[in-house]
Amino acid sequence: MFKFLSKSSTAEGAIASSPADPAQPGRSARQELLATISTFLITHDLDVTPANLSLAYAAFSGADLDLGRRITAREISGEDITQAWLDKQRPADPDEAEAAERAEAEAMMIRLDSSLATFAAATSRAEGATAAYGASLTQEVGRISDPATAGDIVANLVDITRAMIERTRDIEQEMKKSSQEADSLRQSLERARRDAEIDHLTGLPNRRAFEGVLEREYRAAQLDIDLLSVAFCDIDHFKQVNDVHGHETGDRVIQAIGQVLARISDDRCHVARHGGEEFVVLLRGRSVDEAKAILDSAREQLSERRFVNRVTDEAIGRITFSGGVANVFASSDPRDALAAADEALYRAKAEGRNRICIANP
Repeated sequence: MFKFLSKSSTAEGAIASSPADPAQPGRSARQELLATISTFLITHDLDVTPANLSLAYAAFSGADLDLGRRITAREISGEDITQAWLDKQRPADPDEAEAAERAEAEAMMIRLDSSLATFAAATSRAEGATAAYGASLTQEVGRISDPATAGDIVANLVDITRAMIERTRDIEQEMKKSSQEADSLRQSLERARRDAEIDHLTGLPNRRAFEGVLEREYRAAQLDIDLLSVAFCDIDHFKQVNDVHGHETGDRVIQAIGQVLARISDDRCHVARHGGEEFVVLLRGRSVDEAKAILDSAREQLSERRFVNRVTDEAIGRITFSGGVANVFASSDPRDALAAADEALYRAKAEGRNRICIANP
């Protein structure tokens, strides 16, 4: 929804720098979009509310292609587009989405347990059949010393062996099927766990994933007697961007800052979206001064850009972020260090924003 103009001509993915559209074509496109949205709301007797306007804009501007397809399919089929139906198309609340992900993972765990139980039962039946076969063989072999019954015994052994072969074949198929189902469920569960730890707007790890990284790196740094710094970063005046330019533009601002911070990420620097317009960074082997310098460099790169709303051609201006850095081992535990970094962030905001502050010892 927006473009930025910077000193560099390097492309930056979906929000790369590009020349502004001529005024007249841009105005015509906006008029056509407004007419489409108005016609849609009036035709289906929908209220003109911010929520309905937002959904209609997302569908007809191309911001939400799936929603646009669903609306088109419903209109073609002749089904009514009611307020109740439209309400169901709204993006899920993050907490609800997280709960749904947990429920899905739990359901897969139940199916996996069931598959493993079936596999165990098949194994148990195979062991029982093998034991019965062994007992039958032992009994017949005990009788084979009598020449008068030798022919009958051989015939019995052949019948027992045939029955065992058939039973073994059936059990093998059951075990193979159970094993394949268990493997498929394990893979699905692993994908669900990975997805549950990714912020889908930025592609960065989310808060849940970061908590695991913080615990792991904290223990490792303790053992290695290594430095460990943590930082909170928050977009300056983000509410104003949302209020003036809309949530779609706000989302792209978040994505842009996520890209800037992702560039400093490596196996000793972990960046995650903590929620909303806030990011968290964990730096292993870095002092608070070194961490501040790294974040200052990223902050300065971002502040050189100038953002423009691609829908309205209205200048958004400079986008900046503020940050607070704390030494993890200066606190009694990692949670206290996060709180210290958060306090330093608010101090950076109070001192004028677009700066990084170090937490007080």
